[in-house]
Amino acid sequence: MIKEMKNYENNEQYNTETTNLLAENYKTIIHGLGEDVTREGLEKTPERVAKAMQFLTHGYASDPLEILKSALFTEDHSQMIVVKNIEVYSMCEHHMLPFFGKAHVAYIPNGKIVGLSKIPRIVDAYARRMQVQERLTDQIKNCIQEALEPLGVAVVIEAQHMCMQMRGIQKQNSFTTTSSFTGAFEKNKTRKEFISLISNKLS
Repeated sequence: MIKEMKNYENNEQYNTETTNLLAENYKTIIHGLGEDVTREGLEKTPERVAKAMQFLTHGYASDPLEILKSALFTEDHSQMIVVKNIEVYSMCEHHMLPFFGKAHVAYIPNGKIVGLSKIPRIVDAYARRMQVQERLTDQIKNCIQEALEPLGVAVVIEAQHMCMQMRGIQKQNSFTTTSSFTGAFEKNKTRKEFISLISNKLS
């Protein structure tokens, strides 16, 4: 028997003015599509969508550089550090449809390392905006390079784009891969080591 949940509280916070503005616009859009915005199933949809869009683009409120700088540590380690399979959820700025996949990030320290959780945080901070995958890849790389001044940075993103799968060309199994490298990763040997590490499962 399923018990009814009581006293549920949604702790998500939204800007009231922004929510109201977006909701009014979404009401107009839904009406323009030929729907009845007053029917039960759609009555609260404009507000729900307004809140959803604020959540999906909350990266604008983050400063990725400050996120990294908040957890820098002096360390002599000089070997490659890789954080792979970081989930990416973003919004294509051309069609406002999602693209999603995984990011693989590596850097070679030059006297400073960063708390490992901060790398997924900056990926999320840049991804949760109106984006193109190419820019997203470069922004992550540039942020790490600026904050840590490492010997090199590597970023690879593999993603599926709903604007290719749900509309347009409608190719369901297509993936887009983008990469960006600095410093030591521009050398073929180092880049191959990185690609090998993100391609293989470690036992």
